Amino acid sequence: MSNPVIGFSIGDINGIGLEVTLKALNEPMILSKIIPIIFASDKVVAFHKNILTRGELVLHSLNPGEKPHEGMINVMNVWPETVTITLGEMSETGGKYATLSLQSAVDALKSKIIDALVTAPINKKAMEMAGFEHPGHTEFLTTAFGKNSLMILATDSLRVGIVTGHIPISEVAGKISTDLIIRKAQIFLDSLKIDFGIEKPRLAVLGLNPHAGDNGLFGQEEKDIIIPAIMSLKSKGHIIQGPFPADGFFGAGTWKHFDGVLAMYHDQGLIPFKTLAFGSGVNFTAGLPVIRTSPDHGTGFDIAGKGVAKADSLRSSIYLALDIYRQREEYHYYQKNKLRKNVRTEEPNVSDD
Repeated sequence: MSNPVIGFSIGDINGIGLEVTLKALNEPMILSKIIPIIFASDKVVAFHKNILTRGELVLHSLNPGEKPHEGMINVMNVWPETVTITLGEMSETGGKYATLSLQSAVDALKSKIIDALVTAPINKKAMEMAGFEHPGHTEFLTTAFGKNSLMILATDSLRVGIVTGHIPISEVAGKISTDLIIRKAQIFLDSLKIDFGIEKPRLAVLGLNPHAGDNGLFGQEEKDIIIPAIMSLKSKGHIIQGPFPADGFFGAGTWKHFDGVLAMYHDQGLIPFKTLAFGSGVNFTAGLPVIRTSPDHGTGFDIAGKGVAKADSLRSSIYLALDIYRQREEYHYYQKNKLRKNVRTEEPNVSDD
């Protein structure tokens, strides 16, 4: 099996995105498994390379139409002009070049120049100032590839999906519907099977209200919306339980009994996830025909240029993209050859209370 070509969008040039990307790629083990292409410019990459204090980075500038070289970091020059970098500052310039890098990488995904994409962190306000019309990477990629998607935050042991994504908390209850939960849960279940290799995944669904509504005492969404979605999915043979009160579910460690957890809104899922796994987690966009991962942290403006940013989450993002690439190839091979594995069919022995 040949090594996949993985593209890297650089995120905000004033943040830590390129620093952690170069740190992660400056490892022989990673370069032995992937062929990387950074979508930026030689000068911007060289600027951030000079921040690093150890190791030798081998960079190769790609000419148009040239195949990327194995064993080195390839740089695809996206813009010719010199860029003013103001480390640690949020600016329209940062948003402009983050957008150019991302768009070029997505074009490469569409033309199959790269097999997967790892996106470095963006600053959403800077992107808006530069004319970027999407709340984040997930929504941009969903529009680019015309599919439904699901934001999943993942580690080896914990995977959390989000039903409503990047919207104000005041709009969450009005956005949730039985159909939406079913669609998001189905994407999650399919991804756990195809992308993570779990033949019969176990999915937990969180409630929306305190104590998951407490039989209607604190809200009707569980009874009217969430439970009907769960029952519909159960009727199709899926192993799915809930709705669980979010606080007790994570506090008691119940999440350990499931392969995935579907949260109703952003902070409900991401606060416990980042408490348990910050710095090593990965943001994965499920449901798309392409592979995209990203670190679970932001632009790190407060430490940009100091050389202290940790590359753990970026490194994990590379390995997850690689794992999903190989898992999809294996899944489609088995589907084509009509092979099936032995599967687990029992439900986890936990209570929804």
